[in-house]
Amino acid sequence: MSKPKTETGAVAVNRRARYDYEIEETFEAGLMLMGSEVKSLREGRANIAESYVSPEREGLWLINADIPLYGPANRFNHEPRRHRKLLLKAKEIAKLSGAATQQGRTIVALRLYFNGRGLAKLQIGLATGKKTVDKRQTIKDREWNKQKSRLMKTYG
Repeated sequence: MSKPKTETGAVAVNRRARYDYEIEETFEAGLMLMGSEVKSLREGRANIAESYVSPEREGLWLINADIPLYGPANRFNHEPRRHRKLLLKAKEIAKLSGAATQQGRTIVALRLYFNGRGLAKLQIGLATGKKTVDKRQTIKDREWNKQKSRLMKTYG
């Protein structure tokens, strides 16, 4: 049996986060997962679009991430939307939780992937919410870049 394509690639990407938030800094965090969750991720099944990170109980927790049930695990399966603890260094946890609680910033999940060693990692970003005007500017910039690339393709 061959290994799936998601071995070192992204399992889930939160594309909406970069539209809704201005990402200031990114961090790579490990996840405390059960075996059935890892198997489900290796199949490429996960959704982090509605998830966020919250500082609770002396750590950071990933909340509302959906990792579907792994069929062959039957009674040893996991709860799909359970809270999952993030593994970070103590200084990073202090920095992120301080920014989230005192400065009013948001910690968003950006990308769930397997690194080169085959470990599940979550890329999280320290972000501030965009206003409607900023979102319009993002759309204008994206459309202009598309138009530019079409022109370069046609005339270049």
